[in-house]
Amino acid sequence: MVTYIGMLSFTDKGIQSVKETTKRAAAAKETAQKLGVNMREIFWTMGDCDVVCVLESEDEQALCAFSLAIAMQGNVRTRSLRAYTAREMDKILAKLP
Repeated sequence: MVTYIGMLSFTDKGIQSVKETTKRAAAAKETAQKLGVNMREIFWTMGDCDVVCVLESEDEQALCAFSLAIAMQGNVRTRSLRAYTAREMDKILAKLP
């Protein structure tokens, strides 16, 4: 399982229809499922990002396709971070000399 943290910022188009943001998030969750991605958590935030989400998939290509599909709608700009669990980090650390 691959985990990413998605960081989204509203575009001008997205903020003009901000009252629809929770409905768009629900639609995004459905799109994610169709592409093999689980949107595990969605948070609306204050600060550098407007929305932060936790995404999981067996396949990084599915995560990329999902990110592109959401960006194509024009409501948000996306950035992502690859995230590792403690177990995954332990495996990485075990490879160090």
